[in-house]
Amino acid sequence: MSVFDYAVSAEVWGIDRTGAGVPRFELRRCGVAGATAAAHPGAGVRATHGMDAVAGADLVVVPGGPDPLLDYPPELLAALRAADRAGTPVAALCGAAFALGRAGLLHGRRATTHWMWIEELRKRFPDAVVEEEALFVNDGTLWTSAGTAAGIDLCLHLVRGAHGADAAAEIGRRMVTPPHRSGAQRQYIEAPVSGSDPFAETLAWARENLHVPLTVRQLAARAGMSERTLARRFVQATGATPLRWLHDQRVQVAQRLLEGTDHPVEAIAHKAGFGSSAAMRRSFGRTLGVTPTEYRAAFRERGVEC
Repeated sequence: MSVFDYAVSAEVWGIDRTGAGVPRFELRRCGVAGATAAAHPGAGVRATHGMDAVAGADLVVVPGGPDPLLDYPPELLAALRAADRAGTPVAALCGAAFALGRAGLLHGRRATTHWMWIEELRKRFPDAVVEEEALFVNDGTLWTSAGTAAGIDLCLHLVRGAHGADAAAEIGRRMVTPPHRSGAQRQYIEAPVSGSDPFAETLAWARENLHVPLTVRQLAARAGMSERTLARRFVQATGATPLRWLHDQRVQVAQRLLEGTDHPVEAIAHKAGFGSSAAMRRSFGRTLGVTPTEYRAAFRERGVEC
C-alpha cells in the first residue's frame, strides 16, 4: 500500500485529540494473519488485528498502493463484501477503488480513482460508473477518492459527516490543511498561497466578512489584481471560482452554527451571508442534499451537542 494513504488514515483517526474536542477513535490496523504490509516507499505497517476485526467497525478505510492491479488477498475481498452487506461505510483511497471492483462492489455504482488509472478502472470494471472529475465520490455506503491529497479531502469529509464541521476543522488545522476543498482533480496548483501573499490576505479577509455581500470586483480590489487575474489565482489555489469558493465557505460557516448553536435558521442564514433562510435552504439542497433543519436534526440524532 501507499505509505501516504496509510499515514492519512492514521493522522485522521489514530491520534488522540480529545483535548481539542475531537471524539476519541479506535483505529484498527487489520491484516491477513497478522502480517506486516509493505508501505511504498520504504516502510512497513504491522497489523494489530486480523481481518475478522473488520466486522463491527463503524468505518472501513482501504489505503491505495503503487500498483492497483495487484492480486488482493481473498480475506480482504471477503471482508469488504461483508462490510458492504452490513451497511458499513467503506472508503477506498486512490487506487484502492480497484479492490472494491475485485470484491464485486462496483457493479452499477459510482466511483473515482487517481486520474492516471481512470481508464483502467473503466476497462476492468465496465459496469461501474466512473467519474473522472471528482475529488471523491459517494454511492450509498461506498466512498472512493482521487489521487493522493484527495484522500485527505475524503477522510476529513467523513469526519465532518459523522462528528461535525468543528471536529473536521480541528483535525484539518492540526494537519495544516483545509477541512474542505472545492474543485476537481484536474486542477493543477501552480502557485501555492503563502501567508504574506496579498491573495492569501484577501482570502482571510473574505472569511471574516462572509456575512456581508461580496463581489469579485471587491475581492480583486482588495488583492490589488484585475478580476481576471484574481479568478485565475482562485482556480490555481482552491480549484474553484471566486463565487463558488465564497459559497462553499458560507456553507461551512452555516454548518458550524447549525451544529454548535441554537440560533434560528434565519439568523444563521444572515450570519453566514446567505441573506435569507430560503437562499440557504437552496444552497444546502444543492451542496449537501438536505435542508438546514434536516442537517441540524441529523447531528442532534447522532448525539452531537448543539
